Parts: sequence; C-alpha cells; structure tokens
Amino acid sequence: MVLLFGPQAVGKMTVGQELAKITRLKLFYNHMTIDLVSQFFDYGTKEGKRLVNLFRQEIFEEVSKSNLYGIIFTYVWAFDLKADWEYVNKVSRLFESRGGTVY
Repeated sequence: MVLLFGPQAVGKMTVGQELAKITRLKLFYNHMTIDLVSQFFDYGTKEGKRLVNLFRQEIFEEVSKSNLYGIIFTYVWAFDLKADWEYVNKVSRLFESRGGTVY
C-alpha cells in the first residue's frame, strides 16, 4: 500500500493518478467514498462518517487479502489528531498483518 497524505486540495489524487500509470497499483482516492456517501448523508454527520469509514474498511480488507499487487490511498491526515494517527496505524497494521508493506 502506498499512502499519499497531505492537506486538502494539494494534488494527492493527481500524484496518485500518475503513480498508478507507472505501477500496477490501483488508485483509491479519499473522495471516492465521500462522494458516494454524500449523495445520502453529509460527510460531517455521524451517519456520513460511519459509512465512509465502513466502505473504506471493507475495501481495505478485500484488497489486503486479494491477489492485487497493491493500492494507492489518498488521505487528509491531521497530524494533531490522535484519531488520525490511530486510523493510519490501523490501516497499516491490516496490510502488514497480511504480508504487505506500507509506504
């Protein structure tokens, strides 16, 4: 897994698209789930956040145990939030527990 992180609107998706072109990795950019869920619930709501996290977790689970070469994921990581550190660690542990490496 390649984790591309940074503030909003800095080009994470664009970098991910270019990286996907030169690797065998699939791009999973953060707005894929946000855009889906926001058709029903605002992302800032309890329901919206729960669904975004649920979809992402399910995709990570399936990719981590599949025969896919890997995945590129973009994420807005707030370094000052303990919850964001915990989330990144949780996702990293999932891939690492199945023999993957997180970059």
